[in-house]
Amino acid sequence: MITDAINKRYSSLSETTCCLSCGGAINYANPLVGEVCVDLGSGRGNDVVRLAETVGNNGYVYGIDISEGMIAKAQSLIEKFDIKNAKIIQSNLENIPLQDNSVDVVISNCTINHASNKQAVWSEIFRILKPAGRFVVSDIYATHEIAAEYKNDPQAVAECWAGASTRATYLYTLEETGFESINILEESLPYAKGKAEVASFTVTGKKPIDKIR
Repeated sequence: MITDAINKRYSSLSETTCCLSCGGAINYANPLVGEVCVDLGSGRGNDVVRLAETVGNNGYVYGIDISEGMIAKAQSLIEKFDIKNAKIIQSNLENIPLQDNSVDVVISNCTINHASNKQAVWSEIFRILKPAGRFVVSDIYATHEIAAEYKNDPQAVAECWAGASTRATYLYTLEETGFESINILEESLPYAKGKAEVASFTVTGKKPIDKIR
């Protein structure tokens, strides 16, 4: 139900000019030539194209999204710019179809809050990152626990607020997953959204160099 609501909402937004992101994770990712990058919730594919141009022909970029409309838009974009070192994949974030220890950097903008099982998403990010690989994620958190009636409302979750964890829960999940060097790069003041008060932040962290899984 939640996945269907997200697919419907973001497919309808794929042809609009509205800004869908709550941050600019790519601005802090510092991808290097030859690196393998993943954009979770890649949307229209703009960041996929930017990453692909930066990592060059010896690097590669995967855009992961669940929305059929966004997938079609992103594929059209990489074809328009004749991008050969990128691929758009339709998938949920709890089961990312990439190999273990295969990615240098993961970015995401205002996407993980939609996931019903956020621990599973972060475990997948940890799994696909190479030892010493890094993530840069912009997302929202709730200043207070979201009421259950909204957490279970597919439309409210799709509107990018009802699925938000609290700040403490968000950071605890990162630590429990096994990431190190967790650092908040930017953070907004709280603001009203839907039936909640939320804040946006960009957080980074690394997979320990001695961790294979």
